[in-house]
Amino acid sequence: MPTFTALTTLLGEGPAQALGEALEALDPAPTGVGVFEVEDGSGLWEVGGYFTEAPDEVGLDLLAAVHDAKPFAVSELPETDWVAHVRRELAPVEAGRFFVYGAHDAEKVPEGRVSLLIEAAMAFGTGHHGTTLGCLELFDELLEAGEAPQNIVDIGCGTAVLAMAAAKVTGQQVLASDIDPVAVEVAEANAAANGLETQVKCVVAAGFDHPEIASNGPFGLIFANILKGPLLELAPDMARHAAPGGALILSGLLTNQADETVKTYADHGFDLSQRRDNGEWSALLFSKC
Repeated sequence: MPTFTALTTLLGEGPAQALGEALEALDPAPTGVGVFEVEDGSGLWEVGGYFTEAPDEVGLDLLAAVHDAKPFAVSELPETDWVAHVRRELAPVEAGRFFVYGAHDAEKVPEGRVSLLIEAAMAFGTGHHGTTLGCLELFDELLEAGEAPQNIVDIGCGTAVLAMAAAKVTGQQVLASDIDPVAVEVAEANAAANGLETQVKCVVAAGFDHPEIASNGPFGLIFANILKGPLLELAPDMARHAAPGGALILSGLLTNQADETVKTYADHGFDLSQRRDNGEWSALLFSKC
């Protein structure tokens, strides 16, 4: 079955969300709509739709004009077995003591490593992305320094690879939250696949806004691998929920966004302990003053 995409950009989150909602009402309707900030400091947002039949390009042109967006670029994608593609392309990832792999690479797990299984069909947030890799590397270095963080939470957990890494190493129950219910389902499935269903507790929440999280702080280690905007907005909440002397491992940041993030968190009582860059992405380790 052919798949079509229709993509455009425009300024501002509000207009982009409005266009995304309008796009959902198009006939034929898209099977999915995404609205994402373009993380380059331009203020642009990308709005895209996925279609299983050719979209109404006249209708798309009208939507773009009404919402002051650039004309939609429509493309037909080749048919691809994405799970097979992921299995071919995503080799295991090593980050210090951690070894992240798909089931198709189970025989490659080295002795003595902390293995984390992520199914190929759930491949976002596997460790291949520079942000997740950086978080795992900083966590490994924190452990190598003799730190033993108590009471851990993973905010914006995605596949929960960071929460699972913490649960496996510490033996504690680790909280994991995501604003997206689908991501929470994926996180729960991955925890079960790793035998961690009782150790990784997943909840749907925006930031710390969940009774399970609020009642379990303060936290000795907080992971947040999201985006610059939400990270800056969460800085006051991070300060309220981090234990004195506790650690933050933050990512989802382009390298040119790291300095602003460091300054914002310094203003809220955090000292930068270490920075790790992987390609164009940065991960930051802070300690609470």
